[in-house]
Amino acid sequence: MTPVRHAVYLHGFASSPASSKASWFARVLPPLGIGYACPDFNLPSFETLTVTRMIEQTLDAVQVAEAGPVALIGSSLGAYVAVHAAVADAGRRVDRLILLAPALDFGGNRLTHLGPHSIDGWRDAGKVTVFHHGLGEPRDVGFALYQDAAQYDAFDVSLDLPILVIQGRRDDVVETAMVERWCAAHSSSELHLVDDGHQLTESMPFIWETSRCWLGR
Repeated sequence: MTPVRHAVYLHGFASSPASSKASWFARVLPPLGIGYACPDFNLPSFETLTVTRMIEQTLDAVQVAEAGPVALIGSSLGAYVAVHAAVADAGRRVDRLILLAPALDFGGNRLTHLGPHSIDGWRDAGKVTVFHHGLGEPRDVGFALYQDAAQYDAFDVSLDLPILVIQGRRDDVVETAMVERWCAAHSSSELHLVDDGHQLTESMPFIWETSRCWLGR
């Protein structure tokens, strides 16, 4: 693969550009001559978060990146966004994906990301309160997030670009079997299962070495 010139990191739900993995990539990529960006999906407001807005923010970051191939690195919900942003980009700039603990079934009936909340309760109230790990405090998120996500199905996309997937066997948020099914349906993906949880904190050295090769460096 041609070495990438720029990488856009997409953080997960209720996270931020200051997360541990985002900070790791922000530190290690520039010395390799790889430009780095990380859109803040909490802006302009976490409560009005939607998948469509995240995709648009991602494409904006890709558009302003320096000329050359761009890699999208997505964590959890950010990986779901990376898939759909790559589809929307249609091969113009994005030429590979790195998906970490990818929540590829986001928008379905499982609401693991949102804790003990039901879809009906969320709809009736118009919002739910979740703990925002990036901000360190409870925050409301509107039902528009779920409504909007319903139009995006990661299992119904066609992607003809290299996809590196790293998933923890002890992940209690994203089902490993689901990730395996998605990878089996996408022949350009390469899946690595690691003995780790959803945050993949114990696997960062492996993630970095594998990602560095994937980035062509």
